[in-house]
Parts: sequence; C-alpha cells; structure tokens
Amino acid sequence: MTTNGKAEDKKPINVALQGGGSHGAFSWGVLDRLLEDGRLDIAAVSGTSAGAMNAVALADGWVRDGADGARQKLHDLWRAIARKGRFSPVQRAPWDVFWGNWSIENTPGYIWYDMMSRSLSPYLANPLNVNPLRDVVEAEIDFDNVRSRKAIKLFISATNVETGQLRVFDHNEITLDVVMASACLPQIFQAVEIEGKPYWDGGYGGNPAIFPFFDQAATEDVLLVQINPVVREETPKTANEIQNRIDEITFNAALLREFRAIAFIKEMIASGRLPHGEYRDIRMHRIDADEAFKNLSASSKINAEWAFLEYLRDLGRNAAGDWLEENFDAVGKRATLDLTDEFEGRFGPLHRRDPGKRVREFLATRKKPAGARPQA
Repeated sequence: MTTNGKAEDKKPINVALQGGGSHGAFSWGVLDRLLEDGRLDIAAVSGTSAGAMNAVALADGWVRDGADGARQKLHDLWRAIARKGRFSPVQRAPWDVFWGNWSIENTPGYIWYDMMSRSLSPYLANPLNVNPLRDVVEAEIDFDNVRSRKAIKLFISATNVETGQLRVFDHNEITLDVVMASACLPQIFQAVEIEGKPYWDGGYGGNPAIFPFFDQAATEDVLLVQINPVVREETPKTANEIQNRIDEITFNAALLREFRAIAFIKEMIASGRLPHGEYRDIRMHRIDADEAFKNLSASSKINAEWAFLEYLRDLGRNAAGDWLEENFDAVGKRATLDLTDEFEGRFGPLHRRDPGKRVREFLATRKKPAGARPQA
C-alpha cells in the first residue's frame, strides 16, 4: 500500500500536465512517484493531450483503489499503448536498437509517416478516421469513474477549430470524445466533434491550462509537469528540427501568457494593490524534462515501444524524487518557480537546468546499450 504520511499531514497541490505524445510517459513516472510518496494530496489536475490521458487514468484508478489504484491504472494505460504500438509501421531500426538510440526519424516508416502528414489531409489519408489510441483509451478508462464525485477534479483542454478559442471541460463533462479532442493533432486526425463543434489539440490554446485552478481549486500550489522545453540553445537547421521548434514555441505560447498573468497578479497582491482574499496568490512549482530530454529527437514522441515508455517513466520517477527532496517543504509556503525568468527569458547564454541527482545517475547508467535488444 502507498500510504506514506497521515491524511491530516498531507499537503494539497494541483497538478498541470503537458502533452507531448509518448513523452507523456515521463509525466506518468512523475505521478507514480508522487502517489508512492504519499505526502502530497492531488486536489485537481489540468491536462492536455497525453496529459489528458494521464489525468483520466489517474482519476479512474483513484476511484477504484486510491493511490494504489491510480498507479496501477496509469501503468495499465501505458502498457496497452505499447501493445497497440507493436503493430505500428513506425519502429526503430535494428542499428538504433543496438546503439540505444530511441529516435525513429531515419526509418522508412517514419519518413513515410512524416511525408503523408505534411502533404495529405487526414480526411484524404485516413477517410475512415482510424485512431488506434482511441481504442486503447476506450478499453482502459471507465469514464463513469472519471465523472464520479469520488474522483480527483479534472480539467481537460481542447481548441475550438471554428473560433480558435480554448475550451476547458471539467470532470462532469469529460468523455472519450473530450480526451480524444484534447489529443487531436490536425495533421494526423480529423477534428473531433463535441456538441456539434469541431475540436483540435488543446495545446494550441493551453498546454496545459492553469487558469481553472484560480477559482475552482482548494489550494494555491500548482505543480507543472513540463515536457516541452521553453529554451533551446542551438538554432535548428534540418526541416524536422525547424518544425519541431515551431511546434514547441506554439504549444508553449499560451503557457507563457499564463505565467505573465500569474506574475502580474502576484506583484499586485504583494504591493497591496489587490486584496489577497479576492485573488489567488498562485505558488508555482515545476518538474521539467529539459535536460533529461535534450538528446531525444521529436520523432521519439511517436515511439510507443514499451522499453522506451519504461525509460521515460523511470526518468519521471527520478525527477519527481529529486523535486520532492528539494522542494516538498516549500509547498504551501512559497513558490519554487521564478516566473519572471520564464517569460522574460533571463537565462543567460549557457543556461541549463540541473536535472537532479537521481536523473543524472539514471542517465549515466543508460549511456551504453546493454547489448540485448529491449523487448516490449
């Protein structure tokens, strides 16, 4: 049983989960470690795309058996994704497996996939709108549990195609269609219709949305699990690198706008120009994968190999362990993320975030391939 800490001693916290394809397994690892530790009480979760999938798995599992149920359901969801991924034409090449390279960008399957997504509309390339991920989520998640009063409060984001506006669905509204809309990349899948309106990936308007926590959550502490880097020090040169950086900038833009709003309100409260009782003084925290992911290419976001998902999960667990050791005492007292540095870009020319002791040690063990081919 993962019941560390007495219930009355737990600190409430809201969790915001970014999207990023298979890289969302990092967030699975973070959640797994937080639930195992047991000292934080997850009050509410905001999720987009892969973050939305992690969020509904967390809520479903929580209703089934508390923290242990949530950990098991997260594992089951990602395991099912890996099983479905074994039938994908996009797989690592044998030499990449041998050298421990998780990238698939130089494989025939990925080159074909990339070409099709850039040149053909999904309405032409996939007229039947086949989506294997939808089948997985439908089979693994009980949405009655997700909408239950016993579930953790959820906020799932999707982008209205017609208006370009972000819509945030709360836990009472969350269905399979809502989750798939939140993860709908328009280059690959047809828009998901909800109540007669078409929706695309929520990352265009909020990756993830923070503002629902302002007036609908019981605590002012927000932990962001960030898997898309804000800063990249090298200029992208190849077509794939350029497109990936454009996507990162686009999907982080809404998040940075929210950082500005939170920082502004905090400054106004601190100066006495806004009453704290009427405005939330949000305390931001973050676990990020910037340094841990620096050698992963964008193509690895569609690598659903179980060995890779386990690798990302373990990275997330180690990152969460480092964060708990360094910042747990600050929860409920002060922010541990400097928002001004984030939206003003005051990082310096050689800025690197320390990935943490556990992450450094884990990465050191993975520098050389074990010699045996990982099996799903």
